[in-house]
Amino acid sequence: MQFDIITIFPEIFKSYFNESIIKRAQNKKLITIKIHNLRDFTSDKHRTVDDRPYGGGPGMVMKIDPLYRCLKSIKRKKHSKTFLMAAKGKMFTQLTAKQYSAIDQLILICGHYEGVDERIKKYIDAEISTGKYVLTGGELPAMTIVDAISRLLPGVLGHADSPKDETFSKGLKYREYPHFTRPERFKGQSVPKILLSGDHQAIAKWRTHRAKGTA
Repeated sequence: MQFDIITIFPEIFKSYFNESIIKRAQNKKLITIKIHNLRDFTSDKHRTVDDRPYGGGPGMVMKIDPLYRCLKSIKRKKHSKTFLMAAKGKMFTQLTAKQYSAIDQLILICGHYEGVDERIKKYIDAEISTGKYVLTGGELPAMTIVDAISRLLPGVLGHADSPKDETFSKGLKYREYPHFTRPERFKGQSVPKILLSGDHQAIAKWRTHRAKGTA
């Protein structure tokens, strides 16, 4: 799967995408992440990506023309979708992560300032939000979406069954069962005896019982 991210702060992505599971997924060519600097698609010597809003008001608005040129430059795969990161957008959930994992290419636009020129809607499939809050830009939501989708792709996680019983895997109300590891006792707290029994059938039943929202 390929992710194309449009941003005015390309350096932000380097540290996160070059560590841990996401880095290994890229090395194994399970995912491709391309970062596009929006300033490279401006037409003036100052590389201007924003301007004052028509009608007045605070802040600046991201310009439509460099965004259009950038989108036109990105080579599209057969099954491609384009999303704008926006607080007012459709809520991104585990269910949408699973749906988007079937897409060949996801193009993510990171907004900034007061927002993006409304005419961008002609060139995107939807606006996406990762929560009911407002951030200074769309970079963190874009990283969140790449991470959430990537880990659902075959071969990205260490074990094929890892995503099957985790929180939200069986619906948005589902919460995964508790986990324990060594040491067996810690400051007066002990691992449940059932997990030490070796009885895998009983353990599976205990985990099902302890999971939340299974009904």
